[in-house]
Amino acid sequence: MAKNSGPNRKSSGLSSQPVKKPLWRRALRGAMIWGFALALLGAIFLGTAVFFTERELPDYNALKSSQNGQMIVVRARDGSELVSLGPSYGKWLPYDQIPQVMKDAMVSVEDRRFRDHPGVDPIGLMRAVYVSLTTGGRAKATSTITQQLARNVFLNNSRSMGRKAREAVLALALERKFSKDQILELYLNKVYFGGGAYGIDAASRKFFGHPATGLSTAEAAIIAGLVKAPSNYSPTADVDAAIERGKVVLSLMARAGVITPAEADEIDLSQVKIAKEKGQNSVRYFTDWTLPQLDTLLPETSEPIEVWTTLDPAMQKAATAAIDANVPKGTQGALVSLDRDGAVLAMVGGTDYVNSNYNRATNAVRQPGSAWKLFVYLAALEAGYTPSDRVVDEPVTIDGWSPQNSGRNFAGEIDVRTAFAYSKNTIAAQLGNEVGFGTVASMARRFGITTAINTKPAMVLGTSEVRLIDMTRAFAAVSAGGTSVEPYGITKVTTQDGDVLYQHKSVQGQVLVPHYVAAGITDLLQTAVATGTGRAAQIGRPVAGKTGTTTSNKDGWFLGFSSGITTGVWMGRDDARAVSGLSGGHAPARAFADYMKVAVARRPVEQFDTKLQLPEWQLEPDDEQLQGNPDDYYYVDENGNLVKPGSGTTPDDQPRYEDGSVGPGPGPGSAQVPDYGPPAAAGNDFLDRATGKGGSAQDPGLRTGQGVGTPTPRISPTPRPSPTRSPAGVP
Repeated sequence: MAKNSGPNRKSSGLSSQPVKKPLWRRALRGAMIWGFALALLGAIFLGTAVFFTERELPDYNALKSSQNGQMIVVRARDGSELVSLGPSYGKWLPYDQIPQVMKDAMVSVEDRRFRDHPGVDPIGLMRAVYVSLTTGGRAKATSTITQQLARNVFLNNSRSMGRKAREAVLALALERKFSKDQILELYLNKVYFGGGAYGIDAASRKFFGHPATGLSTAEAAIIAGLVKAPSNYSPTADVDAAIERGKVVLSLMARAGVITPAEADEIDLSQVKIAKEKGQNSVRYFTDWTLPQLDTLLPETSEPIEVWTTLDPAMQKAATAAIDANVPKGTQGALVSLDRDGAVLAMVGGTDYVNSNYNRATNAVRQPGSAWKLFVYLAALEAGYTPSDRVVDEPVTIDGWSPQNSGRNFAGEIDVRTAFAYSKNTIAAQLGNEVGFGTVASMARRFGITTAINTKPAMVLGTSEVRLIDMTRAFAAVSAGGTSVEPYGITKVTTQDGDVLYQHKSVQGQVLVPHYVAAGITDLLQTAVATGTGRAAQIGRPVAGKTGTTTSNKDGWFLGFSSGITTGVWMGRDDARAVSGLSGGHAPARAFADYMKVAVARRPVEQFDTKLQLPEWQLEPDDEQLQGNPDDYYYVDENGNLVKPGSGTTPDDQPRYEDGSVGPGPGPGSAQVPDYGPPAAAGNDFLDRATGKGGSAQDPGLRTGQGVGTPTPRISPTPRPSPTRSPAGVP
């Protein structure tokens, strides 16, 4: 017995040892345990997040009243509504008032399993993951209607994983707190359809012109198709794209069984009548210019506001009609009209806002042609010229540049008034050369030109590009007696309850030029309309203005004022190609006249102040000064150096600086050149004019001049070389 017990005990000991399992089984078991634990923790975390999110959600009525974005109502000068911008919600439709076809269309295209999932569609998620794994692309899971509602109400449109996770939690919480019908009602009344329209009623009124309660199947298909990309499928922007997208919606509705395939085929989306979009007219050029100014006028606010503007509806209508009636075929036109305080009464930035919202009145920069001569003659008048001073229209060459007049003829000796009225390029060139091209540029800057200005000789003919609103502002400053004018379009901003957030305050303008200069240039501008190139701008009452036409008729301008209203008109092509027959004195001047007849109809007739009350340095009233020695007079050369004239006893005497050095002028043996000295130098002709000696000459300007004394040529008729090239601008 003892011998046999040993082996038996050994065998028993071997059988009691545990059998070791394969590694893969142990790993699988561990993964399952950890996976279950993590899933349980995740479920607990998700359930907790959903629970607390549900508790924090607003009630149903609060969600109904919430709005996205800021509502802005823009009002005209008379308080009438010009345009309503920002979100538009229409009328809230309860679930039972929403057409069934609209509900079916939206569910079919956006969330076919809306009635079956808990807020997040697991089947859609798995399909997205499968597509990602099989194609190697990024997973693209379509959000459910509940997720879209959560994003629209509570979140932004970022594509981060954090935002998607919050969206999912919110969707689950919404499904726990509200019924499916309530969620669909919220969604259809709050989803964005483009063009500022939130909800199906606002979209139906915007695109079809009637409430959403009357939506047809075809209209519902078009509206449902907008959610994916409102700007791409908008029927007011791209009808064909909206129709193609609507066909996709109809096919999905047929697949979902809410309509039959035969019904889908019978519906002709091209027969749907699209409502004409309101507010998409020339008024939008004005609102596009004014509304960005709110960023600087107001503190940051998201509450609905009303913006009261300076725009006059009747004048805006007249401005639009004037441009449309006169603009040459294939060209664009723009108009800006300012009241005497700078208030914008009308603004047209193009012929069709829907096709092109580019504002040519405020953004386009074009060459002004002879309208730029306003600054040339302002500089000349400030330097001492008067409208009745005699000048010589003759061939002239400055630094190799030889301007020519329209018609390539020369009038000989004329007065300044006539030279301006008939837009003589040679006179403008000589005046610019005499006062200094830098002085002309400085004058333009003084009057509000903000674009770059060159100082080459041809600049006097308007080769520097400008904006229409800046040129109109410059002419308005002349109308204001030489005082600066600042264009503005907003008078006040209020809340919907009437609380004033901003109020425009009038500021007294800065004096830009002496009154006698403003009176002199007004004299010239009035003559340009009465007898010169701007005759087409006459409206039966005093008008002062100037035409402008650039090389090859690429641009046509007319700018002028009457009865306190200043208006600028530009016409041309956006590609700056030549326009046959376009000139400032024709289509732009006629458009100016058509508009101004309406604009000033209710204003009293105002005569212009052109009385030239010259300053003492021109009149020299002191007898002792008049009888003084001319050698006692000084002047400043083009470099700003003080120059003392010589004794004048011998022909070869030259002006000398205070230190005795020789100043500019002819030396011994040199040829005589025209005297372009500053007009303040006291020569005999100056003294004769100052004292009123001599008789008056006939006025080629066809009306009595406002200057004093005997007209004497200020620019001597010395022979000049013949012209070598065409001018940069013609009248």
